[in-house]
Amino acid sequence: MSQQQEEWFDVVNERDEVVGRELRRTVHARGLWHRAVHVLVFDHTGRVFLQQRSMKKDLSPGLWDSSCSGHLDAGEDYDHAAVRELSEEIGVVVAATPTRWFRIEACVETGWEFCWVYRLEHSGPFVLQPEEIDGGEWLALAEVSRRVATRPGDYCPSFKLIWSIAEGKLSPGA
Repeated sequence: MSQQQEEWFDVVNERDEVVGRELRRTVHARGLWHRAVHVLVFDHTGRVFLQQRSMKKDLSPGLWDSSCSGHLDAGEDYDHAAVRELSEEIGVVVAATPTRWFRIEACVETGWEFCWVYRLEHSGPFVLQPEEIDGGEWLALAEVSRRVATRPGDYCPSFKLIWSIAEGKLSPGA
């Protein structure tokens, strides 16, 4: 892949302000702070759709993750990236940006990504991008929590952090 075909990311500081641009591979190799989005898609019964990452992925291949997720391209904002990732990864075209649910600071678990987590109600059907996703499953919230607790190695580190926060926001009275 030539440099012109490679992905460029904005590099950010501790306040999530853009301070430069680097190639994806450089950002990941050097552990530079950058940006990503995650979208959790819930159906009308309250189940959440989780994806199993493609074995072709360079990071966390085969692990379970948010309904869709991805990096922001250089110059892109969080909302645009969420809409783009929904379309690219699971074939969901939305007329409006999903709801921003919560933000996560860059940390080891996120791979040094500042993340906005979005919430969307959509019952499918989905068109899964085979380069990105090997499969997916609708799960009751309690089942996600049970699986993450009993088989944590099956889940992306960022998803485990996201789910620990989401659980508190999904519980009655939260």
